[in-house]
Amino acid sequence: MARLTVESLKQLRETLIAQAAANPMIKLLLCGGTGCHATGSIPVKEALVQEVETRGLNNKMQVIETGCNGFCAMGPILVVYPEGVFYQKLSAADVPELVEQHLINGKVVERLLYKLPESKEKIAHQVDIPFFGHQMPRALRNKGMVDPEKIEDYIERDGYLGAAKALFEMTPKDIIEQMKISGLRGRGGAGFPTGVKWDFAGKSPGETKYVLCNADEGDPGAFMDRSILEADPHAVVEGMVIAARAINAHQGYIYARTEYPLAIKRFGIALEQAKAYGLLGEDILGSGFSFNVEIYQGAGAFVCGEETALMRSIEGRRGMPRPRPPFPAHKGLWEKPTILNNVETLANVPQIILKGGGWYASVGTETSKGTKVFALSGDVNNIGLVEVPMGMPLRKMIFDIGGGIPDKKKFKAVQLGGPSGGCIPEHKLDTLVDYEAIAKVGAIMGSGGMIVMDENTCMVDMARFFMDFIQDESCGKCTPCREGTRRLLQILQKICNGQGEEGDIELMEALSTIIQQSALCGLGQTGPNPVLSTLRYFREEFEAHIRDKVCPAKRCVALVKFEVDPELCKKCGVCFKSCPVQAIEWKKKEVARIDKEKCIKCLTCINKCKFDAIS
Repeated sequence: MARLTVESLKQLRETLIAQAAANPMIKLLLCGGTGCHATGSIPVKEALVQEVETRGLNNKMQVIETGCNGFCAMGPILVVYPEGVFYQKLSAADVPELVEQHLINGKVVERLLYKLPESKEKIAHQVDIPFFGHQMPRALRNKGMVDPEKIEDYIERDGYLGAAKALFEMTPKDIIEQMKISGLRGRGGAGFPTGVKWDFAGKSPGETKYVLCNADEGDPGAFMDRSILEADPHAVVEGMVIAARAINAHQGYIYARTEYPLAIKRFGIALEQAKAYGLLGEDILGSGFSFNVEIYQGAGAFVCGEETALMRSIEGRRGMPRPRPPFPAHKGLWEKPTILNNVETLANVPQIILKGGGWYASVGTETSKGTKVFALSGDVNNIGLVEVPMGMPLRKMIFDIGGGIPDKKKFKAVQLGGPSGGCIPEHKLDTLVDYEAIAKVGAIMGSGGMIVMDENTCMVDMARFFMDFIQDESCGKCTPCREGTRRLLQILQKICNGQGEEGDIELMEALSTIIQQSALCGLGQTGPNPVLSTLRYFREEFEAHIRDKVCPAKRCVALVKFEVDPELCKKCGVCFKSCPVQAIEWKKKEVARIDKEKCIKCLTCINKCKFDAIS
């Protein structure tokens, strides 16, 4: 690779576009994100490459392993481009038929198409699938479209033109002004205006400054940052270059957890390719501006997602928060002015600079501009990565994009904002995706984790689960978080075990208030949110556990009798067939009976019974 100048970068882009137009080829875009790797996309790719070669189709089509396509529930996924035919849940055994029928004979293989939930209707083209149709990809504009390990694919799609504009056509003040106009707020959770943060750091005195990317994504059910790094790593590299130019920094770090090997690998490749082309490192594009990025791997401590703890970790110290002020924009990494943005925030930056802050601000609400990426998971048909315009109702996300709740069950709640977030019930589902609107109903936007829960979820147990996570991840530095969250967890465990007492609810509320007001960092201050939000909307479940010694959702094993109700039992024998330890006695046309001495209380029978006959 030869080092590029602005002129040669633009020429390379034009050449790549011209070559693609002169030699149009069918692109077989195979999802190669972690999710699809886990469901078998690697053998599918091997079979596809072999089949294409064997049939002599190399001059007509390319097999391209992309990053995450987004529709994780349907993996492994293949999109035939430019037709846009969407194949899902592929296996290596499907490849010969797919190549023969579609790629040679031009007939879509119907059995491999996407089927709408609760319907027999199949959809051939990706653009017609509701999961994609309601989205607005900006941070995810390249997902499923480019080879993340090939910089030329990124350059062909306007890659690094934003950085070139920032380096040659704009001053640092101009860059920060466009960021302010865009209204982009930090997508890592707090929602602080990005342009304002950069302005603070830019005005801070000192020759040494740092740009950090936070890829320490630790929320249960969250995979937004990981997927962006796997699918479009150059967008983050370019965003960091622009940020560095805005505050005159010459060194950057990306802090990524070790559990993200594929993301780290692809980001590392992107760094080397960008350096080889002169898009990173010394004298970028011949501008005289230099900036380098290093990867720092974290060991998976949730608290290191907090900015000051992350910086201490990079410095080689124990990752623990420190009091603020001073804020990192004035004294951050090694006590030097530092800006820290998460992966999604930085992925938005190149397009904002290239197209202008007004373009980005044209979408969204008055206080929340642009789009937001969410990891949709839990009890929802269409699990995956989605990007929607700010202002979309949560109901539309869950039922139109997410496809609703599986097995015709009822929606109960959605957890937003990770462990430190809150649960939103059905009657609040018309709440808009907006920082302030979500905060009003007792949750937070967070980094974008969205866990959907159906009617069989016990909200007391859910609060216990998240509090267990928070207590385990507390760094232990401050007493309110270390001891307060442990006490909350003990009370929740007691309630789930059928030992709850009158006054426990009031005690938890009082403890939560104290923790919120006195904990050192954001983790501790928002730690009680799972308790407070579930108490706010599902107080009657807590009362049933305490006063009636009953778990309405039948999740808390200590409060389940494991007895078959003869009035409700349909004598179908499904529980008998599903019991892993043969603890259920049943004969045709007879009511089943559970042998409590054999029963291991695994809840399988309750999960399988469609008639709610086991109490």
